[in-house]
Amino acid sequence: MAKKRIVHYVNQFFAGIGGEEKADIPPELREGVVGPGMAFNTAFGEDAEIVATIICGDSYFNENPETSKQKILEMIKPYEPDMFIAGPAFNAGRYGVACATVAWLVQEELNIPVLTGMYKENPGADLFKKGIYIIETGNSAASMRKAVPAMVKLANKLMNGEEIGMPAEEGYLERGIRKNLFMEERGSRRAVNMLISKLQGKEYKTEYAMPEFDRVPPAEALEDLSHLKIAMVTSGGIVPKTNPDRVESSSASKYGKYSIEGIDDLTEEMYETAHGGYDPIYANEDPDCVLPLDVLRDMEREGVIGSIFEYFYSTVGNGTSVGNSKAFGMAIGKEMKEAGVDAVLLTST
Repeated sequence: MAKKRIVHYVNQFFAGIGGEEKADIPPELREGVVGPGMAFNTAFGEDAEIVATIICGDSYFNENPETSKQKILEMIKPYEPDMFIAGPAFNAGRYGVACATVAWLVQEELNIPVLTGMYKENPGADLFKKGIYIIETGNSAASMRKAVPAMVKLANKLMNGEEIGMPAEEGYLERGIRKNLFMEERGSRRAVNMLISKLQGKEYKTEYAMPEFDRVPPAEALEDLSHLKIAMVTSGGIVPKTNPDRVESSSASKYGKYSIEGIDDLTEEMYETAHGGYDPIYANEDPDCVLPLDVLRDMEREGVIGSIFEYFYSTVGNGTSVGNSKAFGMAIGKEMKEAGVDAVLLTST
């Protein structure tokens, strides 16, 4: 029996080309296995093999999605694969979005099984987990040894047309699909048993988990701003020209901190936006549209506010994971609290 044919997708890092400095490379095709493909080939054994690998830089894909998708699809078609695998991407946001986007495209256009893997908080998972199978991985590539066997097991089932079990059994992220099953005990008895276990502090598992919402109580309103120090934080990507900290245009893994001491106006000669996903023309022409330093300076001179904190913080909200966002907020908030900031003006795009 001939081995099943698989095409694999990886980014510039896992292909061994480079890190962020090489994230702008366009799609390229290589015969055979590259990077983690070797682990997949070993795990598949005689069942399947990776016949080709497609490599694309994370920044290039996310900044040129339509061009990238078309090129990648054209690269895959001649191989007539039985399966397409992307990643795994772990918690790399831009990589996760690229893996999931390409997998979904291949599934729709070529009508073959697809699979990827990533951390549950990866933005690619939020966007595509209802449409494709995504194996849940750890937060980093340190969990590669666990991710590969889980992906291979599910990939073999998909290629062989076998029935796919529940998420907990197969290891993929829940897709929001409800399936009717016949149980030995009727629902009322199961519900009462769960309630008793909960009351007794015993372990139990709900049959239908409710969504969790992170609710943050609002701070009390500020009535008199004339003696307060005001800071500015934006997810609109305003950075000094040339983006010295290389804040990513989407799925940001970092933020920048920039001095505005002695500056009254954010001019197009000195600042720009690093944000992808919206038309940057007006933000580049007048960065104050996103981060209104000019108006705040007027208010400072008029005594409406006490003073402006000497730094602003900037990142990109486009596709950025909840985990990274929380980490940014905690770090920025700690710094501002230590600096005596009283209130923060938050702006987006």
